Amino acid sequence: MARLEDSFFTLSPERVLTSVEVGGRRATGYALALNSLENRVYEVELEDETRLVAKFYRPGRWSREAILAEHAFLAELAEAEVPVVPPLDLGDGTLRESQAEGGALWYAVFPKVRGRVPEELFDEQLEQLGRLIARLHNVGAARAEPARPALTPESYGAASVRLLTDGPWVPAELRTRFRAVGDAIVSACTGAWQGLEQIRIHGDCHLGNLLFGITAANPFGTPFFLDFDDFLAGPPVQDLWLIAPGRDEEALRQRNILADAYDSMRPFDYRSLRLVEPLRTLRILRYAAWIAARWEDPAFQRTFPHFTEYSYWDREVQVLEEQRARVEQALS
Repeated sequence: MARLEDSFFTLSPERVLTSVEVGGRRATGYALALNSLENRVYEVELEDETRLVAKFYRPGRWSREAILAEHAFLAELAEAEVPVVPPLDLGDGTLRESQAEGGALWYAVFPKVRGRVPEELFDEQLEQLGRLIARLHNVGAARAEPARPALTPESYGAASVRLLTDGPWVPAELRTRFRAVGDAIVSACTGAWQGLEQIRIHGDCHLGNLLFGITAANPFGTPFFLDFDDFLAGPPVQDLWLIAPGRDEEALRQRNILADAYDSMRPFDYRSLRLVEPLRTLRILRYAAWIAARWEDPAFQRTFPHFTEYSYWDREVQVLEEQRARVEQALS
């Protein structure tokens, strides 16, 4: 029996072009696969020389309601003049179906935006981003979104430990150590989440999900946020530390600049900076579980060829044991 996942894995440029050609749009035949593992994303050129980005959502990850919640959040942000890129209404809404063997693939189409991905940020850019993230969070705090998950020690930590240790991933010789350190990290984090503010956030707000459009009027660039696929409820500090994720003095200085600029637009709980190491550690667990959950996708096997090797998991356990010490120190 044909599976919907197989249609997703073998998605072709021809099918992408056909999906975009709605509402009188006609494509030139140009379709460039963009760098995305979670979803299938293509840049498409139309005959009027405009460029669009078609995003095909991975089957089984999000419900229709959860995807539409992402689109609604983008619309709210755009209405508040937060620089984001909402999907286009293709005549019958922002979310469409592409019929495939085994079911239908959900997809959306976005306008192509131009800019550069920053390798590092000037202080003025950090201040600008701190204020923008605060504005994003002002919108995010306005209401809850039950269709999206929450970033908690359970969802990012305990669930990841279960997936990895219940499956064939962690070698038997390392499984006890892995489970022990994972459980200890989750236990240490759980208390810190009690009473913690959880609002709608970007969730994956690193430099790769930012573009800066440089103009003569603004030589530092006008930033805008991309890829809200991981949008969820979480602590506001999650969207700050990923901008400056290091541990050295420079990273600490940059996080303080971000926090101070944020605080000028929305009150920032400076005590939440102690959550940087817990959030970093939960992200490590979540990342490994993400790879494991996607392993049947050939793109993941090509990208992470060492994931099934003993040496990978030996290093992973060592990193987590080091992180456990950092988490406990941060939360003590």
